[in-house]
Amino acid sequence: MTIWHATEVADALAALQTTPDGLSEDEAARRLKQYGLNQLAPPKKASAFGILVAQLNSVIAYLLVAAAVISFAFGDRLEAGAIAAVLAINTLIGFVTELRARRAMEALVDLDVPHASVIRDGRLVVIDARDLVPGDVIELETGRLVPADARLLTAAELGIDEAPLTGESLPVEKAAETMLAADTPLADRANMAYKGTTVVSGLGRAAVTATGPRTEVGRIGVLVGAVKLEPTPLERRLDALGRRLVWLTLGVAAIVAVLGIAHGLPIGAVIETAIALAIAAVPEALPIVATIALAVGVGRMARRHALVRRLPAVESLGSTTVVCTDKTRTLTSGEMTVVRVWAGGHDVRLDAAAASVPEGARESVRALLEAAAMASRVQPKTTDDARAWRGDPVDIAMIAAAERQGIDRAALVAGRREVGLLPFSSTRKLMASFRDVGGSVVAYAKGAPRAILDACRHGDQSSAQDLEAVNETFAADGLRVLAVATGRVAQPAGEALAGLTFAGFVGLADPPAPGVKETIQRLREAGLRTVMLTGDQRLTAEAIGRSLGVLGAGDRAIDGREIDARPPGAPGGDLAAYAAFSRITPEHKLAIVRAFQSRGEIVAMLGDGVNDAAALRQADVGVAMGRRGTDVAKQAAAIVLQDDRFETIAAAVEEGRVIFDNIRKFVFYLFSCNVAEVLVVLGSSVAGLPLPLLPLQLLWLNLVTDTFPALALAMEPAEGDVMRRPPRQPGEAVLSRAFITTVLFYGSLITASSLAAFIWAGPADVERARTVAFMTLAIAQTLHLGNARSRGPVLSPRRAFANRYALGAVAVSLGLQLATAAVAPLAAILHVAPLAWTDWLVIVGLASVPAVVGQIKKGSYLFSTD
Repeated sequence: MTIWHATEVADALAALQTTPDGLSEDEAARRLKQYGLNQLAPPKKASAFGILVAQLNSVIAYLLVAAAVISFAFGDRLEAGAIAAVLAINTLIGFVTELRARRAMEALVDLDVPHASVIRDGRLVVIDARDLVPGDVIELETGRLVPADARLLTAAELGIDEAPLTGESLPVEKAAETMLAADTPLADRANMAYKGTTVVSGLGRAAVTATGPRTEVGRIGVLVGAVKLEPTPLERRLDALGRRLVWLTLGVAAIVAVLGIAHGLPIGAVIETAIALAIAAVPEALPIVATIALAVGVGRMARRHALVRRLPAVESLGSTTVVCTDKTRTLTSGEMTVVRVWAGGHDVRLDAAAASVPEGARESVRALLEAAAMASRVQPKTTDDARAWRGDPVDIAMIAAAERQGIDRAALVAGRREVGLLPFSSTRKLMASFRDVGGSVVAYAKGAPRAILDACRHGDQSSAQDLEAVNETFAADGLRVLAVATGRVAQPAGEALAGLTFAGFVGLADPPAPGVKETIQRLREAGLRTVMLTGDQRLTAEAIGRSLGVLGAGDRAIDGREIDARPPGAPGGDLAAYAAFSRITPEHKLAIVRAFQSRGEIVAMLGDGVNDAAALRQADVGVAMGRRGTDVAKQAAAIVLQDDRFETIAAAVEEGRVIFDNIRKFVFYLFSCNVAEVLVVLGSSVAGLPLPLLPLQLLWLNLVTDTFPALALAMEPAEGDVMRRPPRQPGEAVLSRAFITTVLFYGSLITASSLAAFIWAGPADVERARTVAFMTLAIAQTLHLGNARSRGPVLSPRRAFANRYALGAVAVSLGLQLATAAVAPLAAILHVAPLAWTDWLVIVGLASVPAVVGQIKKGSYLFSTD
């Protein structure tokens, strides 16, 4: 067995039967069959049997079993069988809905597949990381996860965070040519890269030595990218609420039992009724419908290109108050164009199509653009189009500007071999390419103006103050400003960048991305602030912030240096007064998110780079870009925008609010119906009347009028004002005082209608009176669905037909209820007596009262389900 870290590069390539140019596609396909997919054991999925058993492990199921046992013990085998059937139906509904919801979530998780840059047939291509095989040559770059264990072939300031394997908090500096002893510990293997670790700086190439379960991370059982689906805070609150309701309803059931015994009812019937009442009072459909609502919302968000990786984020979106976002390629298009340069004392505006440079400025402008092109790192273009280069948009813009001036970058590079590269980093704020020019090492550097000026000697060209003034003039024009410098250096290394000759400034325009200004306005109408974070200087940030509507006319941005200058221990909350931040580092982003959170804000953070990872994890909702986002950013985020569009975050916020709205709607519906059932039985017991509903009738109502309408409410579309309301308070209870008052109001209306029907039918024929009350209660609850569907009335055809599932639920519930009177065996089981047409007139009239009153109040805006 080859010990890769103790093997020379050439020997490692020979052992892997590969070359620095990688494998052919045919050989890779052959090895894929031999070694299998490069994936670890997938996250364990819940089995169908486990989901089925889980449906029976609840207080509700225990109560149903108790009711069936008591019925059987007292000789009522038919009723015991019916209760068992209800238990089976309830279990089946819960099983089917939860199984579908879980499978939907698992399918969504599977959409998020890591990719790898690999050399196949001598070309750099991006493939599914699962298709990597031993012998593949992969490219490693900042922000990417290492997709497999690999022996380094080259490394340029390569640093890798190996904390998942070693627990070391600091990145490990890598060196390809280093030779190590065979017994070198994992944490000290500087010439290796391991699956699941993260490249935090530099560049490198490596030959894959192990894939899948044969990797180091596979051996210790760490699952890369596994998503743990935890209960949301809302689900936990609903679960706690359900448990409290159990004790409350058991207390009510005990009262009913005492009253029944006091009125001389048979002890068996009293106990059975009390248990059935407890079952009816607890909304057992609640967890099922909550799961469905979340799964439906996640599916909707996926269709709108927002992939939810962690369910708690769905709820948090409903209360988000601040959206912190990067500027470049998020708020702006990322299609950079050089529109202005300063070189040799000449300020020249360049037309994007065909730049025309004044005669006296041509030599200095050409020298500036040559140096800028040499300092740009791109992949070769495949067409004659200047934009066909592949790489960073800034680098492409530099080369496109040079080509418009007749500079052939390929010819320029051919005579100046690269002997070193200093990659850009957020702390260094510049990059440099070191070239062999006539036997000397020449550095071509570009980056933030201050960083470049610090590496230059200014000579007689201009003073530092004058250059700073030019920089500020460009920035105030809303341009991204880069400085360029060149000069001979002693060696191709970062510490040698000193005494360079300043070449000039380059001003790049990055227009707003389509729909961004409208989305910022839409978020503002919804009560959300948009906060811009950028590495640009303050004047640039302010100009762009005002053009996008992030900043008002008199607002200013705050610079990272101002943040650093704050005294130690100063409170961070005052940072939340700003809406634009410039010259921001990863530490600043983290501090900014925490500052907003310290003020009670709920923060969504948008980012795509490794420098965003800490802030993404700290934010209440981390949102990463799916296409251009680095692997580390996507791993840290809770939501991934698959289309990389800022507009999608507004769509995600809207869907988050819709999900919470729908949960509130079915909680309102279930509770008002269950309150009515409790009050009908309790009210008749207090009044000394016969029981208006039999236990099996209560169970039937619980199944028919609870489950189907509540499921339909989970599918309710967004209301028109959902994005014109302020964000909900994060600590807001599901059952607020106003909410409970509304539930009691509608529950009392339904109760009054049902008891009125029972009393009207008279005590002379108790079975007929029970049937009238049974029908009235069922129809009233079904029609009450209209009160739960919307904050306003649902009488207009457009609103009434907005949710076809609700109409279907009404049809199914009414059809099943009418079947209890029309189907003789069912009528016998439920003790439903024949009714006259006059009975039906009374039933329909009284059952319609809660719905009519509710629609009148909603129409007058004097009452609300909130």
